[in-house]
Parts: sequence; C-alpha cells; structure tokens
Amino acid sequence: MEEFGILSILPPVLAIILALRTKQVYISLVFGIWLGWLIINNWNILEGTIGTLEGFVHVFESPGHTRTIMFSALVGSLLMFIQYSGGVQGFMIWINKLLDHFEKKQSGQGRVVVQLFAFATGILLFIETSISSLTVGTLYRPVFDKLKIPREKLAYITDSSSAPTSILIPFNAWGAFIMGLLITQGIESPLTTLASSMVYNFYPMLTILLVFLIIVLKKDFGPMAKAEKRTRDTGKLLNDDARPMVSDEITSCEMKEGTTPKAINMILPIATMIFMMPVTLAYTGWGLVEGASSGFNHFTKAMGYGSGSSAVLYSVTTALLVAMILYRVQGIMKTRKMVEIALKGISELMPLALLMMLAFAISEVCNQLGTGLYVAHFSKDWLSPQLLPVIVFLLSSFIAFSTGTSWGTFAIMMSIAVPMAQLHGSNLPLVIAATIGGGVFGDHCSPISDTTIISSMASASDHIDHVKTQLPYALLTGTISAVIYLVLGYVMG
Repeated sequence: MEEFGILSILPPVLAIILALRTKQVYISLVFGIWLGWLIINNWNILEGTIGTLEGFVHVFESPGHTRTIMFSALVGSLLMFIQYSGGVQGFMIWINKLLDHFEKKQSGQGRVVVQLFAFATGILLFIETSISSLTVGTLYRPVFDKLKIPREKLAYITDSSSAPTSILIPFNAWGAFIMGLLITQGIESPLTTLASSMVYNFYPMLTILLVFLIIVLKKDFGPMAKAEKRTRDTGKLLNDDARPMVSDEITSCEMKEGTTPKAINMILPIATMIFMMPVTLAYTGWGLVEGASSGFNHFTKAMGYGSGSSAVLYSVTTALLVAMILYRVQGIMKTRKMVEIALKGISELMPLALLMMLAFAISEVCNQLGTGLYVAHFSKDWLSPQLLPVIVFLLSSFIAFSTGTSWGTFAIMMSIAVPMAQLHGSNLPLVIAATIGGGVFGDHCSPISDTTIISSMASASDHIDHVKTQLPYALLTGTISAVIYLVLGYVMG
C-alpha cells in the first residue's frame, strides 16, 4: 500500500469540518470521499472525480453492502403496508382495550402502564429506528394525551428506546452496517466481534435502564420534571410558546377507507421479521460451522458464522411476502396497489440508503489511504492503550453531536479506531463498543439528529423542548459511560 502520510487524515477531517459548519452530512461525506480520491490519484481532478464516482459503484460490488442498503429501502415499504392495512390503528385499539382493562383493576396506574407499553413497543421494534420512533410516537400520542402525560415525555421514551435497542440487538440494518464496516477493516468474524462488544456498550444499556427507572419510580429531574408539573397542574401537554412538529410522512399513507383496523396486520409482519432474523442468520452460517455438533448448539454456532446483511434482507423480504398474502386474503389491496405502496415506502427511506452508501464509500477510501494506520502510528508514542476507549467514546460523541448522525460517525471513526486498537494492543471489543456508544450518545444530544427530529415529529412535541428535556438524561448516562470506559481501559489495557 502506498504511504500517504498526513494526507491520509484529510478526507475524514474535511468531512467532519464541513459537517460542523454546514450541518449537511451528505455533502460533507461526498467532499471527503472526493478529496480522498484526489489524493490517491495525485491531485488529478479528472481522475479524482472519476475515482469518486467509481468508488460509489464499488460499494455495490460488495454483496454485503448492497444487501444492507436494499434492506433499509424495503423497510420503508413494510412500514407503508402496515399503515395502509390498518395495522397501526388496530394495534392502537388493542392497546387502548388493555389500558381500559388495567384501569378497572388498578385505578391510577394507567400513566405508568402506558409509558411501559410505549417503552416495550420501542424495544420490540428494534428492526429499524425510524419504524420504532414513528410507530411509538404515532400509536401512543392519543393515549398519552388522554392520560395527561406531557408530549416531551413521549418524545423522550420514543427516542431513548429506538437507537439504543437497535444497536444492542444486531439483527437489523444497524448490525449489518457495522459488520460491513468491520469487514472493511479486515475483521474476519464481524458478528462474533460485534457480539463481544455489546457487553461493553454501556451508553445504550444505561439509557434503557434509566428510561425504565424514570417511568417506574416517577423520579423525573431537570426540565422534564417541570414539564410533568406543568401538565399535572394545568393539563397543558406543551409549553405555551411550543411549536409542535408533525411529520407529513406519518400521515402520508393513511389507512384504506372502509378497512376494519386489525392489530394482526401490524403484529404478524413485524413478528415474522423478528423471528426470521436469527433463523436466516443461522441458515447462512450453517455450512461454515467446524466440527461435529447438533441441535441448538449447532444453531448458535451457525449464527456466529452467518451473514448479517443476508439475514436482514431475507427477513424483511419474508415479512413483506407475509404482509402481501395477509392483506390480499383480506381484500385490502391488489397487486397494483401493493407495487404502488412498496415504491412509495422505498422512496421515503432513500435518504437512509444514500447515507449508507456514502458511509461505506468513505470507509473504503480511508482504508485505501491507510488513515487508521497512520493515526495509530502517529499516536503510538503518546497515547496509552488505557486511554484509547474513553478518547474514542468522547470523540465519537462530539462528531455525532455536531453532525447529527451516528451512522456517519461510525463510518468515519471505525476506520480509525480499529487500527488504533490493534496497533496499541487495546481491547478491540471495548474500543468498538466505545465507538458505537459514543455515536449513539452524541446523536441523542444533537438537535440536528434525524432520530431526534423523527421522535419530535412522531410525538408532535416541540423539537427544542424535546432536546432540552432529554439532554440531562443523556448527559447523565453518557458521563457514567465515559467514566466506565476510563476505568476499564486501565483494568483491561
């Protein structure tokens, strides 16, 4: 590999600086990729530009990358199907019946129960953060309003149960995406490595724990406590000067007129996808298991060798087929309407698919430039292996906060953090976990984060009020996580 020296760090640095200044992550990543190919082609603008375009094409030469991008697009189709079929409305009716029954048995506990239901729903929908945020916010908003729970609390539960869960359960696009990044760094067993890092992914775990404790113990603090007091004293769900965000995307695919809402139209397709994730993961790794084994032991080993990108693609495809058959049998939609809704759903999640393509592309160009190796060698003399996890966590947090995207942060940081961990002799799963956790932490604190914005829109909350009320909770768990990484860096370093 040609040595590019200090030039190798310019592409990710340019991407970070542009993202900080412009808040346009897509454009920033494109310019970072373009600069990388300019450097590789000796500053020849024509060759650098052609190299950039070919770099985008090369992303799709990787079957894993292509499958992950396809999954992200098809998830949009599944969400549209569920909305059009009346599954969302049916699920909401079912939840309301459960709450009414519980209220008769345990008077006064409805507020806690509905918050726990919303929290549990967000965890169960770990397949995709957008689906989780949109579904939880849309489903539970009327119930929260009825029980006089502030919109800020719904936005917090929606936001804090989506990304943390999606990153802790790797059978989704998040897992496939990160495994793809690890493969570009030469990691031979990406799923095993990612699974090992989950034990050290403290920020998501602490965030989920804190949400549960806040709900059950009713011990809010900071601006959220003021919001709860406002609603309790005045019945106002929002501040007087609040400007609630309502997403057109949420209502862009309304339930078919005349259709009877049925919870099964939402539960069955999503349950199919969740069930098929480990099944298809084991299927793709079944023949790669070494040695004689049988039964469940062979199944779990096969999951470790399976293809995450194949699993998520096969799972969403199966879920779509089940949904199509289910809705066709009920007479809800015909083939032409299915195609129309599927295309509409794909189009709405194309921005996510594009971000993934750019993330894979900048990771590849950094790999060719040797960015991670250069930074690792440069820091070898002054950066101790013990400090690497906490530094990676804080740097990832800063980038994600400033850019508003955890995925873009993963793409930039993974190509730097992994080589540094390998050269410094740091615990690799710990460093990977710090990179991932830092990205989610910064994303949670950022007002320009897509998941933060979607949570505000789905909950019809004022966006700035959502950021203000969630920030103290995120800072608490983020600070604790940083301290743990500092301690473990010395213990395990």
